[in-house]
Amino acid sequence: MSRKILVLSALALGLIVPASAKVYTREDAIKTAMENSADIKSAEEELIKATSQVEAGYGNAYPSVDLNATVTRIFGLNDVKGGTPITNASKDSSMEANKFDKSVLAPAIDKMVNGMSAQGYRWQSSIGLTVTQVLYAAGKVGTAIEIAKAYKQKQEINLENTKSLIRYNIDIAFDQFILADSAMAIIEESLKLNESTLEFVKQQFQSGLTTELEVARLQLAYDVLTVNKKTAEEKLLQAKNDLLGLMGIQYDGDVQFVGELRTPDANRPYPDTAMANIKKRRRDIQMLEATETMTEKNIEIENGGYKPTVALLGGLKYANNQNEFYKWDAPKWDKLNKYIALNVSMNLFNGMQTKEAVVQAKSNLRSVQIQKENIERKIRLQIESIAKALENSERNLIVLKNNVDLAEKIYDMTETSYKNGMASQLELLQANLELRNAKNNYLTAVMAWNVNYNSMLQATGEY
Repeated sequence: MSRKILVLSALALGLIVPASAKVYTREDAIKTAMENSADIKSAEEELIKATSQVEAGYGNAYPSVDLNATVTRIFGLNDVKGGTPITNASKDSSMEANKFDKSVLAPAIDKMVNGMSAQGYRWQSSIGLTVTQVLYAAGKVGTAIEIAKAYKQKQEINLENTKSLIRYNIDIAFDQFILADSAMAIIEESLKLNESTLEFVKQQFQSGLTTELEVARLQLAYDVLTVNKKTAEEKLLQAKNDLLGLMGIQYDGDVQFVGELRTPDANRPYPDTAMANIKKRRRDIQMLEATETMTEKNIEIENGGYKPTVALLGGLKYANNQNEFYKWDAPKWDKLNKYIALNVSMNLFNGMQTKEAVVQAKSNLRSVQIQKENIERKIRLQIESIAKALENSERNLIVLKNNVDLAEKIYDMTETSYKNGMASQLELLQANLELRNAKNNYLTAVMAWNVNYNSMLQATGEY
């Protein structure tokens, strides 16, 4: 790698990538992280649940149909036997019963007696169908649907916010990896420069043109750089593992990442800092607005406690009492128990629970509004701070880039002077160190600009 170009991209060392190695770009890393993210999967499940709540809310507007069946076994009872003893007695000539007694009164008494006896059957079974339709519930059904819709909207926003946070974290981790990779490239470059100079000095020492002390100094500087390389390798490995962890995949030594750090030179658009537009884009504000809607509707529901509930009920019931479980009489429509009713219920006193529930609901609403107002105030301060930091980062980059160009020029001149015997070895080592520091400083500044730019995107809701 030429020392004239400061590489700010992954794979900057020019390593040979195995044919079987998986290579990830920035977008590949983000896509993989979203596919494997437990947070996104949890947010998706919450959205499914919220959607189901909306459907369930609509279900409350439909009638409720219930089927009830009961089988009762009563012990200690003898068989019930129906008969017509009164009718038979009335036919006895000695009773001198008239025609009305024989044909009407006697059979009626027999039926009454048999009906009373039926209550003593050992097996008593019934099956019934009831239908309940709420006609008026103080708006609770419709309001509950609106709350469910607001909750669903909140979960949709939460899902998008979770994805945005994943993208932000991957961008930061990806930039950290590129930073570590580029820092390694700078050390590799310094090692090559030092190694070249060391070989030159060794040749001079063998020719008697320099001293052993100069060879020792260069060897010491080379050893220090070698140690620094080991440290840089550890940082690179850590940055790689952090990125793989965020992506949700296991460690793989062959995995490679390719990309570059963004710089102001790319002429990226400056984020929109208009407060009115920020409020529309910021997902935390959108979620609070959805929560605000939910709490407002909850006040309406609590106020419904002061109003009546009107419901229409209808039922159909078939009862069968027998001596044996398996015996059933065929149901007849005129023998079924049929009813329809209109129910009106209203709470008159519940220990002030309705009143306090309304007070609590209003307090919850005010708490949400306070949170929203507080976030809106902080956004402006946050944006002003980030904007200042971003401006400073851009200004620093210009200065530090010039420092790199100047340090390269100084090193070239010092190296030429040293080889011509016009500069000391100490001056050459110092020039090498200053060049490495200048590049590291510029690299750190580029990273700082990326952090500030990403923070501005996040603060304005454009991430």
